[in-house]
Amino acid sequence: MPGVIEKLIRRESGAQQVEFDSTLQSLWNGYGSIDRYTLGDFDPSSLIVKHVRMPNAKRHPRGWNSDLSHQRKLKSYQVETHWYRHYAAQCDEACRVPEVHAVEQIGDETVMLMEDLDASGFSLRKESVDFKKMSACLSWLAAFHARFMRCKPKGLWSVGSYWHLDTRPDEHRAMPDGALKRYAVRIDQQLKNAPYKTLVHGDAKLANFCFAESGDAVAAVDFQYVGGGTGMKDVAYFIGSCLDESECAHYEQDLLDVYFAHLKRQLQLCHPDIDAVDVERSWRPLYAVAWTDFFRFLQGWSPGHWKIHRYSQQLADQVIASL
Repeated sequence: MPGVIEKLIRRESGAQQVEFDSTLQSLWNGYGSIDRYTLGDFDPSSLIVKHVRMPNAKRHPRGWNSDLSHQRKLKSYQVETHWYRHYAAQCDEACRVPEVHAVEQIGDETVMLMEDLDASGFSLRKESVDFKKMSACLSWLAAFHARFMRCKPKGLWSVGSYWHLDTRPDEHRAMPDGALKRYAVRIDQQLKNAPYKTLVHGDAKLANFCFAESGDAVAAVDFQYVGGGTGMKDVAYFIGSCLDESECAHYEQDLLDVYFAHLKRQLQLCHPDIDAVDVERSWRPLYAVAWTDFFRFLQGWSPGHWKIHRYSQQLADQVIASL
């Protein structure tokens, strides 16, 4: 495959000198790798290849090995390639994503040839962020949600996010008995019935944002679980990836205010006919519901996870009481 990939890069870029540089990371559970190739003196001087291939053995780090999980993973890569082919070009600088130069199916392997965001000025990755950096990511999410408001998720997940109930029956069965397990379907329905559907990134954790070297611009990667839903799913999941339980409680309303301020501005640009005030009125209460939905998934998937804490339980209690 390396020779085939180098031939593909030469064909798509016009560069003559193509060399493998390094593997940036392995894909989850052994499904391939993300690699950088250099193009000599060509401009651009490097490209990224997301190379999806079947693992020699399916070994889930948390023990979730099944044909269902394998098929879900395969579909996620099909969704991602469809996203890059048919949707990604609609994103602008406000919700920056890597440009994709080619998507090739070679036997049972998939190769996505993409812009190197590091070379384009988005070279910083963060393990922790301050309020300002979180605001930049929330601005990206708001622009993304506004851009795709009312968009039908054709070829994508009908319900975006990797944890949604329909695709996680094993984890639901593994949950301890209790109110959260009993109300899981109703919580899921609340999110599905939300007004003002958009596309959600579906895995909007901090690790999937690339920060600019100068300023507070960000770009996002990893669109395996993009699909339909309410923007609160991305917002709740993102905040939960950044803050501990005390910080979540302290900054919740301020961060939601930042998100909705950006969303209103972006809706005025993309969909001036949509009442942004009504969107906020409809979506803001769903923040707790979206958080509880992810909390439900964690209870079955990884009972000892660090995100299972008092703040999550408090939101779940509020949501269940409202039902």
